[in-house]
Amino acid sequence: MPPRATIVLASQNPGKIREIRQVLAPVGVDVIGLDAFGDIPEPAEDGSTFGDNARGKALYYARKTGLWCLADDSGLVVDALDGRPGVHSARYAADELPADAGRSELDAANNAKLLRQLTGTPAERRSARFVCHLALADPERILIETFDTVEGRIADFSRGDNGFGYDPLFYLPQLGCTSAELPAEQKNAISHRGKALRHLADLLRSLLEGKASTG
Repeated sequence: MPPRATIVLASQNPGKIREIRQVLAPVGVDVIGLDAFGDIPEPAEDGSTFGDNARGKALYYARKTGLWCLADDSGLVVDALDGRPGVHSARYAADELPADAGRSELDAANNAKLLRQLTGTPAERRSARFVCHLALADPERILIETFDTVEGRIADFSRGDNGFGYDPLFYLPQLGCTSAELPAEQKNAISHRGKALRHLADLLRSLLEGKASTG
C-alpha cells in the first residue's frame, strides 16, 4: 500500500461517507464512495446478521473495484418489535414507496413505519440499540472487522436535523436528546458507528504499519 491509502466505502450515502471520512482521515487513508465507480450493481444483502452482510458487501465491492473496500452494515434493533427492523433497517418501508424513491423519502417512510408499529408502547418498553458491524476486505479476503453498539430508546416523534436514518427518533436518555440533535463530533464520539470506527482505525493503523514495514 502507498503511504496514504485509498479505501472504497461500500455506500453512496453522503451522511455515512462524511462520518467515516472524518474518523479515518487521521489514519492516513482517503475514503471514496461508490459514486466514483459508475453504476455497479448492488449485491444481494440476504445475510441473517449484520456481520454476514458487511463481509459480503466488502468482498463484493473490493472485487468490483480492485481496491480495499470498507463495508458497514448497521441498523436499529428494537426490543418491543422482537429485534426489528434489524438487518432490514435501511429498507424497512421500501414496499410502501416507488422503486425510484430517494434516500430522504425512504428515511422518512422508515421512521413513520417505526412510529406506527410502536403506537401505544410506553417509554419503558421502547428500548433499542443501534448496531454497527464493519468489515474491510481486499479482493481475496476479509482483512479486519469489528462492531459496536449504542443503547437508547425510540422517541414519540422526530427531533433534530443533524443526523440521517433513524437518528431523529433515537433518544439518548443520558443526554436528553436524540442522535439527530447532536453536533457531528459529539455524535461520532458516542454513536455505534463512531465507536466501531475507532476500533477499526486502530486495527487499520496496525495493518498499514505492517504493510509498510514488510513492503
